[in-house]
Amino acid sequence: MDRITAHRWETTTSVWLEDPERGQFELESHSGLRQVEWPDVAPSRWPDVAQLLGAATPIGCQHAPFFPEDFLFCPTCGEALSAPGTSAVTVQPEWWGPGGEQEVPKHVPHGLPVCALPLSPRIESRALQDAPRPDLTIPTPPNAVCVFAAANYGFAAQRLLALATTRNVLQYWDPHARIWHVMTGDDGVDLRFTRSDYAWLPAAAARSGEARLGEVAIVPTDFGLFRLWINPVAESYRAEPVFQAPLASAPGMVRKQMACLFASASGIALWSAGPDGADPEVLPCKGENIPGAGWARPIRYDDKLMWLHAEGQVLWQPGADPLWLTWPLGWTPRLHFGGATQSRDGRLWQIGHDGHGYSFMELGVAGGQTEPIDGARLGFGTFLFRRGHPVMNNPWDNETVEDQNETDSLVLPLLQNYNGMRDQASGLVLRFEHYTGKAEAALAGAVLQKTSVEWIGQRNVVLDEIARLAHPAQCVPFLYDDALWLHHPNWNQIRGWTLKAQK
Repeated sequence: MDRITAHRWETTTSVWLEDPERGQFELESHSGLRQVEWPDVAPSRWPDVAQLLGAATPIGCQHAPFFPEDFLFCPTCGEALSAPGTSAVTVQPEWWGPGGEQEVPKHVPHGLPVCALPLSPRIESRALQDAPRPDLTIPTPPNAVCVFAAANYGFAAQRLLALATTRNVLQYWDPHARIWHVMTGDDGVDLRFTRSDYAWLPAAAARSGEARLGEVAIVPTDFGLFRLWINPVAESYRAEPVFQAPLASAPGMVRKQMACLFASASGIALWSAGPDGADPEVLPCKGENIPGAGWARPIRYDDKLMWLHAEGQVLWQPGADPLWLTWPLGWTPRLHFGGATQSRDGRLWQIGHDGHGYSFMELGVAGGQTEPIDGARLGFGTFLFRRGHPVMNNPWDNETVEDQNETDSLVLPLLQNYNGMRDQASGLVLRFEHYTGKAEAALAGAVLQKTSVEWIGQRNVVLDEIARLAHPAQCVPFLYDDALWLHHPNWNQIRGWTLKAQK
């Protein structure tokens, strides 16, 4: 486009140039984007960018594929244009993985794979299928070992991000072109986080309904906490430092205070600050041989943050010093069995093994109570299974046998759908059919001949069947575009099931 002869249009937030001969528009600048290089934006990306910016689109005319966001009529023919944005786009629920679910009640531990959205009624109303299969698929990201986020990030439409946390690769899904774009870092910041399990903190402004354009989250890296921003127009991202130090754990949030463990000159310490990094404070973790890596993602419960490790636990409550507690001699937790579970009286428990048998240990207190059990149990929260049978009451109580045939299967919970009814837990699971081996072997890489992707609730629904699955704990469920998705790094496609009302 000849920028000298182009017509210049200024809207509330942006400046557009119109080609007087072709009638098409180019974005010159936007108040929320530091960089706009429209000549480098391929035409295949125009629908994506136009929807993100809330551009007006034609209803009947063909003079341009889109128009600046404030336009109501085509300047060439006067035809009415569609209003920018739609309610169907803006009400999409966000997804940030375990710990990012804001609607989970306080009495449910945060940091576990628990979702409070009303998924059960939509999934359980699905028609039965003779050969279960996904409704939708999207290609697996090029860097497949990743975590997902689905949100608006201040734009007019929701988009899906996949961050490869061990390879410093941020990937962006373009739903119109159906392709993953690898975004480029503007400032060379390394987003790798390899020391512990991953968790990020959604932008505080986004949670309050005042999202800033492009702001994603506060993310952990091996070098500190950074505030991540994306620019989908330029396919780039940038990161602003919030706290720079070698991190030992992912961050958590409690009482509007974020906190994480890091390696200080004198040992492992806890750093905390307000949601925007204001009023930082450093508190030493008292104790010997506190690990500098290998921590599970933090759990928020009872106004406390809790980090679990193979060697012990760190507890912190704002206004107090962090507390390091080692496990009893000879007892080791099985963190890969799912996560903390919850008893009827509200206490949290962790399954482990003392060399002779399994037991549950009370979390959050020194010398906590232990409850022996007669075999491995997989799950978290109140979504717990022994073999193929649910455990309805306390984690150490007997399982409820509804079908004796399920004794020869093994159930691995992936996502609990909180519904307020403990005796009718619901959620997404993997069921390993005709598997009589040990749970450790199934999770450690044994090839599982037949696996069902199943929704368990008031009505059980088989969503898919998978042959020869290995490393099932690497399956990652997430929500995006009114669908439930399941990703595994070894698959070529991500499988999805629509959450729209069934006809």
